[in-house]
Amino acid sequence: MNCSISGEVPEEPVVSKSSGLLFEKRLIERHISDYGKCPITGEPLTMDDIVPINSGKIVKPRPVQAASIPGMLGMFQIEWDGLMLSNFALEQQLHTARQELSHALYQHDAACRVIARLKKERDEARAMLTHAERQIPMSVEAPDAANAAAVSNGKRALEDDVMGPDGKRIRPGISSSIISELTDCNAVLSQQRKKRQIPAMLAPIDAVERYTQLTVNPLHRTNKPGILSMDILHSKDIIATAGVDANAVIFDRPSGQVVSSLSGHSKKVTSVKFAAEGELVITGSADKTVRLWQGSEGGSFDFKHILKDHTAEVQAVTVHATNYYFVTASLDSTWCFYDLASGLCLTQVQDTSEASEGYTSAAFHPDGLILGTGTAGSIVKIWDVKSQTNVARFDGHVGAVNAISFSENGYFLATAAQDGVKLWDLRRLKNFRTITPYDENTPTQSVEFDHSGNYLALGGSDIRVYQVANVKSEWNCIKTFPDLSGTGKATSVKFGPDAKYLAVGSMDRNLRIFGLPEDGGPLES
Repeated sequence: MNCSISGEVPEEPVVSKSSGLLFEKRLIERHISDYGKCPITGEPLTMDDIVPINSGKIVKPRPVQAASIPGMLGMFQIEWDGLMLSNFALEQQLHTARQELSHALYQHDAACRVIARLKKERDEARAMLTHAERQIPMSVEAPDAANAAAVSNGKRALEDDVMGPDGKRIRPGISSSIISELTDCNAVLSQQRKKRQIPAMLAPIDAVERYTQLTVNPLHRTNKPGILSMDILHSKDIIATAGVDANAVIFDRPSGQVVSSLSGHSKKVTSVKFAAEGELVITGSADKTVRLWQGSEGGSFDFKHILKDHTAEVQAVTVHATNYYFVTASLDSTWCFYDLASGLCLTQVQDTSEASEGYTSAAFHPDGLILGTGTAGSIVKIWDVKSQTNVARFDGHVGAVNAISFSENGYFLATAAQDGVKLWDLRRLKNFRTITPYDENTPTQSVEFDHSGNYLALGGSDIRVYQVANVKSEWNCIKTFPDLSGTGKATSVKFGPDAKYLAVGSMDRNLRIFGLPEDGGPLES
């Protein structure tokens, strides 16, 4: 019997007392609760009028498809097709999700790059603004809108380094605030120098006499060998070398490892200097450019600025004692005074004398208000940094002045050229001694006072160390290191901290370290 409502065999049959009709219990209960009457006759009907019927369990017949093997195969095929369609849909969803994730990651990476670039531009803008504020005194208030606009234009000129009507760059110049800063530094350093004593840890003369070669470090490429310049950061005992191979190398002396190689110049690197307590490295090159390199974690250095103010080879770089400014000297017969933080050239001083033939060396006086320059025309010039005027001139050398070095007490200047080393008394402005270590065909390439001012080293076909004396006393040679004529002339000599070692760069690309063995063992002959 079939249900009167659904027409199917009921699973839980009930019958109406009044009409005798058969219903599915769950269906008639829902209908009575909604309408309260019989769905067939329309007469009133309650659950009390419904009587359950006891019947045997009804077994539903199998569908026709399951009654034969072909039918079952068809069912299986339909299920397999449905499963494949479902799997295909899932794969499409996975592919779409991957594309969305890839796009999101790309957007995230692009956003990170934009943020990094904006941060860099922000930092550069802050540095430029700080520099502009140093150049234009903030205490001067503009009385009207015209003056305010003039101040704004002045700041913009500093930031943009604009070109004048003659096609030359307009330099902001060394402002009164910077001159005041240099003067204050000079006063402090001069006072400290008067109280300066010989460091207790300074290597004694008998130790220097026993120095021997400790290490030989080939730092630059073999196809274009040669070290042209060198600098030592005493606080960290790391050495920077500039090479003919157009690279600069940062070398950690205690570990004997190269920690960074600075590549970017297209021609030989002629000069290298540490600045800002080793956070920056400055390199000058024969490609007419100067590059600033920013230190990073792990001791490596990354490119920061490129400066293109010279029109010929940059021969020398020297850093001011404040660590805020530096000077470059070039064969174009100009020297440039730069702000270290921004890389802005504040002034470019032109040497108009016919005999200059370009600059080949430069160094700041220890107090920072005097700049010494050597020229290709055998002349040594002393400049007043505040006024950028030539205040003294030393003649007498033969050949280009390859190197200059001020003594730490500020009284002496040593210069090296084809005819050897000349010592100048800066108080009397005259030459009081000439050292001729080599023959007339062998120039002296480098000369350097140690940080204490007690030793003077010079380099050419060999390396010699002299004891510093006064104007009237003899400057004795206390040590001569091996002749380098067979392996390459010495081009740069530098004393390590407290003169505990002597670093020598030569044209055979090797950095040599001379000193005493740290273990106190026997010395090599």
